[in-house]
Amino acid sequence: MSLKINQLEYLSVKPDNPLRGIVESIWMVKNHAEEKREGIIIPDGKIDLFLFAGEDDSFEIFISGICTGPIGKPPFPRSTMFAISFHPIAAEYLFKQSFADLKNNKQILPSDYWGFCKSDLENFDQFYGKACEIIAVKLEKEIDGRKKKLFEIIYSAKGEIKVEDLSQRIFWSARQINRYFNKWLGLSLKSYLNIIRFSNSLKQLKKGDFYPELNYGDQSHFIREVKKFAGVNPTILSKNENDRFIQLILMSET
Repeated sequence: MSLKINQLEYLSVKPDNPLRGIVESIWMVKNHAEEKREGIIIPDGKIDLFLFAGEDDSFEIFISGICTGPIGKPPFPRSTMFAISFHPIAAEYLFKQSFADLKNNKQILPSDYWGFCKSDLENFDQFYGKACEIIAVKLEKEIDGRKKKLFEIIYSAKGEIKVEDLSQRIFWSARQINRYFNKWLGLSLKSYLNIIRFSNSLKQLKKGDFYPELNYGDQSHFIREVKKFAGVNPTILSKNENDRFIQLILMSET
């Protein structure tokens, strides 16, 4: 899916199977504007790997963990960013490292991480192909069926499932699941479910529907959750003035 809004150009592509179990999307944002304008990243429950080139010819690769609240993106004019969004299971099976310390944070990586380089930012299609090849090679062992089912249920339920019900469906105790989430991501299962539920509410907010469609206790609860994750009330979020919220722009066309 590709679109251009004002001076911002977006492109997001879903990977082919079998990578969909570990990669949510591969995407880019190009800012063609001269003026500085801050963006805001809101929680979506993903781990993101970024390649970034700025107007001063700078280049860096960095990775971020799960965010639990709004994070301001510095205003980078005339810049290009390519990214890979991973499902949390990538922490164990692809990166083989805990992302607990990277919750709401990022880590700068070597400029040749995974064999990427600045020239990869010249062609998104080639970057997409290279990224898929690298990930396929690095995914050395098959994902545990129980863990795969865990995330499949979470996403299909849009976060609308109780911890106890999820535990019973995959025959894995709630205590063990929470230990898994805290070890690899730095947050509880309940917290993650709330993030996924909020993320799935963005489409209705984009349409200007402020009455919760998902299982929030009431409208007040819904408003509190939106403020918690986006930093603004539902009305301001839905207007998305100056295209501040990147996920909301992409979601408007899906």
